[in-house]
Amino acid sequence: MVRRSRLEMYFNILEIVGRGISKPTRIMYKSNISWQTLQETFKTLINGGFIREELEKNTKRYYITERGRRAIFYHMKSIDGLIKPKKMSMNTRYPQAYSK
Repeated sequence: MVRRSRLEMYFNILEIVGRGISKPTRIMYKSNISWQTLQETFKTLINGGFIREELEKNTKRYYITERGRRAIFYHMKSIDGLIKPKKMSMNTRYPQAYSK
């Protein structure tokens, strides 16, 4: 099993919260991390200004901030720059890199 880095966990949680999932338990299940790790990650993301915590009906909800949206945007842009999709030939279902 491959472990994720802290940075990968941060971006994963930002993406989940950015999709509108605001309940902490739902975020925990979607991100596949423990409750303790989630609480530590929330603290870091809140202190960095990437998400905000609001109290609604005696429960905490988490929402992404504009700074968090920009972080996801630049993260995805950097990944796109590193990973280029292979061109597909019109005559084959396989990438040109594998055709002879």
